[in-house]
Amino acid sequence: MKKRITENNLFIYIPVLIILLISIFVLGKHSLDSHMLKQILWIIIGLVIFFIIKRFKIKLLFAYSHWIYLFNVFLLILVLFIGKEINGAKAWFDFKYFSFQPSELMKISLALYLYKIISYSNPQNLKEELLLITKIAFIFLLPAILVFLEPDTGAIILYFIITFVALYYAKIRRYWFILLIGLLICFLVAFFCLYYGNQDLLIKLVGTSFFYRVDRLISFANNSGYQINQALIAIGSAGLYGKKHSLYIPEATTDFIFAFMISRFGFIIAIILLNCYFLIDIYFIKLILKTKNPFISMFFFMFLFQQIQNILMNIGLFPIMGIPLPFLSYGGTNTIIYFIFLGIILNIKKVRNFSF
Repeated sequence: MKKRITENNLFIYIPVLIILLISIFVLGKHSLDSHMLKQILWIIIGLVIFFIIKRFKIKLLFAYSHWIYLFNVFLLILVLFIGKEINGAKAWFDFKYFSFQPSELMKISLALYLYKIISYSNPQNLKEELLLITKIAFIFLLPAILVFLEPDTGAIILYFIITFVALYYAKIRRYWFILLIGLLICFLVAFFCLYYGNQDLLIKLVGTSFFYRVDRLISFANNSGYQINQALIAIGSAGLYGKKHSLYIPEATTDFIFAFMISRFGFIIAIILLNCYFLIDIYFIKLILKTKNPFISMFFFMFLFQQIQNILMNIGLFPIMGIPLPFLSYGGTNTIIYFIFLGIILNIKKVRNFSF
């Protein structure tokens, strides 16, 4: 049985390893700076943490998830006061040799805590269901508001995905989802009516900062901007094997690493990368169907959205949101967080009928 489980895990180990190797290779070709060496360090640290968590008593992590969540909320508050501002967002704690982004850690904190909440909850009537929904909504809104102040629109969307999946697995009747979707539609209709009909009133209601953030997302197709234009030109001229010297692409090691990778190494390496993501996605779909575990589903849908959003953003079909490509984009916090997620998931997989 143990040998069979190990063999099954190869279907996640191998594609993740290939993506990490591509990341190191691409970052090494980007410039003469220390991006590649730092990424190797983050990967090593992530692997160490991964193997520790994979053997950890995982129920303890879920049992203390409320304290992890509250500590992360404290970090999100603290970063607004003493954090370092990068590209207009005050989202990083800057240390001498590295920086740390607490909004990335909140992905795990939120998923752990929501999983605990829905696991212990068993509402028996309408009032208890409403209390559970209100509690889940508050747990989501608290970090979402704090991250909104940084600002980081991409992180808020990922928090929403995690929360929506948690609600799906919560023991509540399905008409709550119909109500939620209806409220979202009403909000969007009202927002767009004001956006196209009375922008002055909309700015008074939501504030200038939020309005221009949304305005950039809505109008991205009509005003693609320098980043998208450079990415599209670089991809379009890459050919099958890429070019030795590519165009300058802003944020080439993070948000636009997919475009830079194609421009330098061609569509062959893009095909390899996309196949690796496809294998990882299939692995998690099979695991979800087998275990029906909410935590694994929270991770998968967040992971899937990041792939789709980042790749389509690189080819001009989605707006720029600052969402990195998992395991490929440069960044210590993001890389380590995904190793932690994998460690937790493979730990859960070891336990038959995992529950509290």
